[in-house]
Amino acid sequence: MKLHVIAVSTRPGRNGIHIARWVDALARDHGKFEVALVDLAEVNLPLMDEPNHPRLRQYTKDHTKAWSATVDAADAFVFVAPEYNYSMAPSLVNAVDYLQQEWKYKAAGIVSYGGVSGGLRATQMAKQLLTAVGIMPAADVPIPMFTQFLIDGKWTPNEIMIKSVGTMLDEVFKWATATKTLR
Repeated sequence: MKLHVIAVSTRPGRNGIHIARWVDALARDHGKFEVALVDLAEVNLPLMDEPNHPRLRQYTKDHTKAWSATVDAADAFVFVAPEYNYSMAPSLVNAVDYLQQEWKYKAAGIVSYGGVSGGLRATQMAKQLLTAVGIMPAADVPIPMFTQFLIDGKWTPNEIMIKSVGTMLDEVFKWATATKTLR
């Protein structure tokens, strides 16, 4: 079972990459997935620039073809995503909207981070987007007031977060196993 941990934030100086690396390490230790960390800052998708609708899979740009292959290769995803202005990050919307068929019948977890809500408002919006392209949102882990867990640039999660991510990975694995039969 192939899991892609997707670091959503592309903002210079972002903190989410620390959380994404931590989730990546936990997923590797989990043992049920072949894990890859995918950084949307490195993927570097421009704002949607394909002339054809994604359902046709008639891509004209090399960056879209590479993104398609990356998403196609996965059975499941964990999106590590910030909340921006009570909403999801535009980089997540853009990355999802680039494709359609490649997302279908796959499972996802969301690790959100932000202020007092821990990114829950963004997570609720992201779930609507993900289900629209055929992804089953299996579980989520909000991290409120996340900057308190960044100590000297190092991510220092507490036991509740560690356990929550483990539980989320268990759920993502169950749903990924079930949805694989649909592909």
